[in-house]
Amino acid sequence: MCICGTNKDYDECCGAIIGGKRKAKTPEELMRSRYSAYVKADGRYLVLSAIKENQYEDDAQLIEEFSTSVEWLKLDVLKTEGDTVEFKAYYRDQDSIKILHEKSNFVLEDNIWKYKDGELYNSKVERNEPCPCGSGKKFKKCCGK
Repeated sequence: MCICGTNKDYDECCGAIIGGKRKAKTPEELMRSRYSAYVKADGRYLVLSAIKENQYEDDAQLIEEFSTSVEWLKLDVLKTEGDTVEFKAYYRDQDSIKILHEKSNFVLEDNIWKYKDGELYNSKVERNEPCPCGSGKKFKKCCGK
């Protein structure tokens, strides 16, 4: 199973996109591959998968430092509509479980889907939600103690 949450093998899903074997066919595929790149701490791919005016090579190292300082838990795609994808990416830092909740915008640039920008939401794991760690328990009875 791919780390982006699909039932596909990583090498056929996000691994093929990150590795340059195929291009993302949709904004959702690109967003999923970008999540997988965060899990793998592949800052170079994250920089290259953004639109040209947002590609800053110095960002790759910062992304890698952040990505390796946390434990990525799971990705939930909430809504895909046209060139936007809303998602929640759950991760654990030194203090607690956090959520990166974003509505991302994508554009076709030279016939390749690229990340343009996104709107961040201030979200947190609610007490009665299933714990993002995958234990099957409610958050309040697991990592939310």
